[in-house]
Amino acid sequence: MAVRKMTFSVPEPLAAQFLRRVASRDRSRFVSEALAARLERRDLDLIRACEAANLDLDVTEIEKEFDGIRDGMAEPWK
Repeated sequence: MAVRKMTFSVPEPLAAQFLRRVASRDRSRFVSEALAARLERRDLDLIRACEAANLDLDVTEIEKEFDGIRDGMAEPWK
């Protein structure tokens, strides 16, 4: 797997806690795993929000209204 070095700024208290609690040989893996977990959680949050919107009758009505809009430029080559 390709690896990329990155630089981030974090608040000093968090950095100090991280340095105290995570061994230097484990820091890259720790940050990678934490980042992956957070990104997965964000994806799941987005999926849940989309599912909730799909169940909302007001959203369904708005989508029906947009479906009825016809764009005169849909096929500009004609």
